[in-house]
Amino acid sequence: MGKGGGCVPSKKKKPSSLAATTSADRIDDGAANAPIPIEDDQTTTATATGTTTPAITVPPPLKIFIVFYSMYGHVESLAKRMKKGADEVEGVEAKLYRVPETLSSEILEQMKAPEKDLEMIPEITADELAEADGFLFGFPTRYGCMAAQMKAFFDSTGGLWKEQRLAGKPAGFFVSTGTQGGGQETTAWTAITQLVHHGMLFVPIGYTFGAGMFKMDSIRGGSPYGAGVFAGDGSREATETELALAEHQGNYMATIVKRLAQP
Repeated sequence: MGKGGGCVPSKKKKPSSLAATTSADRIDDGAANAPIPIEDDQTTTATATGTTTPAITVPPPLKIFIVFYSMYGHVESLAKRMKKGADEVEGVEAKLYRVPETLSSEILEQMKAPEKDLEMIPEITADELAEADGFLFGFPTRYGCMAAQMKAFFDSTGGLWKEQRLAGKPAGFFVSTGTQGGGQETTAWTAITQLVHHGMLFVPIGYTFGAGMFKMDSIRGGSPYGAGVFAGDGSREATETELALAEHQGNYMATIVKRLAQP
């Protein structure tokens, strides 16, 4: 008992108003001051800083132009399989083009040459060559050399030659001949002069096709210079072996183009 008969309140006793606070009030108060969960914090940060994240840039595909002349479809059949092989290499895209015809429609009709579908495979101009990263040129033989239509196309590339816009670009050849001794190698060999004057790089397939280059159980076109087909009198079609070699060349060229493009 203290003086005056009154009781001295304990200093540890809480005010009645605080003591009356309900459990629910304490829970709500604690929830209001609770830290933000880690997941929410990360989401907010990611949203706030998302604009600073560098965008992933996908480079455009490297382009291989498969440029050919085909009167009866033999060279065209090889070209289509070459595109298939080239397109299998990631980061490379192959496109098919014809060179302009130099013969009149009357002469082609007399030669019984089938009509060309220019919507499926368009003709190319000389200036368009500069857009490609690599080339595969296909043509039938004429006395051991390329056909006049392809030679006329190369003759139209003087502007590119003057500015050296094709210099350093890789290129290969594929051919069609009438007989086994008709120029499977010499047709490609004599065409190298066109690349030399442009400063282009000739890419032969060598013997990269492996065992397929040594098969003797069937007639087969092609050589270390590039794929080839025997046309005979014009009625013979490319065999699967000849087409497989063409597909290999397309794939091989795409690999070379991709390798040369690396920094």
